[in-house]
Amino acid sequence: MDLHLTGKIAVVTGASKGIGLAVTRALAAEGVQVVAGAREWHDDPSPLVHPVSVDLGTPDGPARLVDEAVAVHGGVDILVNNVGAAHPRLGGFLTITDDDWTDMLTLNFLSAVRATRAALPHLLARGTGSVITIGSVNAFLPDPFVMDYSASKAALANFTKSLSKEVGPKGVRVNTISPGPVATALWLGADGVAATIAAASNGQADAEAVAKEAATGMVTGRFTKPEEVADLVLLLASDRAGNVTGADFTIDGGLITTL
Repeated sequence: MDLHLTGKIAVVTGASKGIGLAVTRALAAEGVQVVAGAREWHDDPSPLVHPVSVDLGTPDGPARLVDEAVAVHGGVDILVNNVGAAHPRLGGFLTITDDDWTDMLTLNFLSAVRATRAALPHLLARGTGSVITIGSVNAFLPDPFVMDYSASKAALANFTKSLSKEVGPKGVRVNTISPGPVATALWLGADGVAATIAAASNGQADAEAVAKEAATGMVTGRFTKPEEVADLVLLLASDRAGNVTGADFTIDGGLITTL
């Protein structure tokens, strides 16, 4: 299927690893010029990828990334808000400090608000475009172990739904993707969720066992692959999904069992 993406210009946040890296590679494979933002780069990018070292948790970081896309390519057609983080709070609510709340809200919520605010004038000027935001099932599946993360993703879902109503009549589509556990460093890395939970178990479980137990919560019995999330991004970025806006797409292996 031709997705009609060749020659488009995309900005991707949190693009150096995990879902963001998979999205960057998938877009480039479809002929998209990708301006990819992250604090550090270790990947050898495609010739279609313009990597930008930027701290997206700072007030001006997201705008600097978008400005680079406009300076290099003359505009923006696609924005993928992906950057984010989660830190298990195994000690409960009373251990979550103001700084913890601020960090989660800044990276998971405000970074997307700021990137969207910077990119939107360029999308509106073209009269077309797509904003795709990577949320989480925790936006509607609150978890006390990631309470601040869940709250930040819920705010993100509300923001994107509201924005879709404002800019949809102007040709800009705004959608979200809500993954469950994904096979990335956030869950499976040395400092990831599985390792953190295992370290708190006093030797009763290792990270691999924690991950396997988490996978049993999915009817497919496995974590989502980052490339599977990226494929969904491609469809939503394409005019093949031209009348899809204000929608959320859950990709969680059947973890959410309610209607």
